[in-house]
Amino acid sequence: MSSRIFSVVALPVAVSVVAVAEGFQRGDHPEKKKASEKEEKATTSKCSPSYPWKSTRNIEPCNLTGWWKNDLGSKMHVSNVGNDGTFSGVYHTAVSSAKNPIQPSPLVGSQHLGEKGQHTFGFTVNWKEFSDSTAVFVGQCFNGADGKEVLHTFWLLREKVDSETDDWKATRTGRNTFTRMS
Repeated sequence: MSSRIFSVVALPVAVSVVAVAEGFQRGDHPEKKKASEKEEKATTSKCSPSYPWKSTRNIEPCNLTGWWKNDLGSKMHVSNVGNDGTFSGVYHTAVSSAKNPIQPSPLVGSQHLGEKGQHTFGFTVNWKEFSDSTAVFVGQCFNGADGKEVLHTFWLLREKVDSETDDWKATRTGRNTFTRMS
C-alpha cells in the first residue's frame, strides 16, 4: 500500500523535475530571464553609466550637528562631530515614566564617516539628572529626495530594577524618526 502511494506522489514530482531540467537545457532559466529584465531596466533608466543601479542625484553627506526633533516631541542638540566621528550633546526628552521632573540629559556618540553620505551612528543618553536609566540609540542619517535630512533610529532603554527577578521588565525598545529643526 505504501509503495503505491509513493509511486502516485513521486510520479508527478519526477515529471515536473524532468520538465524543468529540459527547460534549463534550452536556456529558459527563470533567474536569467529576471536578471536580463533588470539589466534592461537599469540601462534604459537615467542612471550613471558607471553604476547603472545608482541614482545620478548627488547625495551630500548627512551632518548630525545641530538641533533635531523626533516624532514624540523630544529634542536633541548634537555638538560638532569630530574628525574621528565622535560627538556629544544634550537630549531633552518629552516622555518619561520617571517620578522626578524631566531634565536635559547628556549624550555621547559616534558617527561612521565615509566619503558617501547616509552615515550610520549611535549614541548613549544617561538620564542621571532625573532617572536611574540609560538609553542607547542606533540609526542612520538620510538626505531625502526633497533635500531634507532625517534620522531613523532604534533604541533600547534600560531602567534600574531592585532585584534580578525583576530583570525581565527592565529593558524597553522603540523607534523614533528625527527631523532637523529650523
